[in-house]
Amino acid sequence: QKQFVESGGALVQPGDSLRLSCVVSGRTFNAYNMGWFRQTPEKQRELVAAISSANITRYADSVKGRFTISRDNAKNTVYLELSILKPEDTADYYCAADRSYIQLFLGRNIDYWGKGTHVTVSS
Repeated sequence: QKQFVESGGALVQPGDSLRLSCVVSGRTFNAYNMGWFRQTPEKQRELVAAISSANITRYADSVKGRFTISRDNAKNTVYLELSILKPEDTADYYCAADRSYIQLFLGRNIDYWGKGTHVTVSS
């Protein structure tokens, strides 16, 4: 019954930066593994970044070195910082949570999904 409030999506130019936020309701945020997925009509859903309940992070090769995921358990919030943005980063970005890190990594049977926030990178 968790609720996700995502924000930060915008229209930006190549090379710009953005910060996406996902505020999660509930009392057990710190027990969940969190991730950001992205999806376009042309591409299958992709896990962009994940952060475990123990603050272990993983990134897709396509964004490694450009994106940073972090969490603030005191604020029940997970962030995704996007930098050196490219047109191919254009997508709907979804916040997700799962008790199982491997399930989150595989994108299977995700416990909770946000509604998404859209990022457009274009000149």
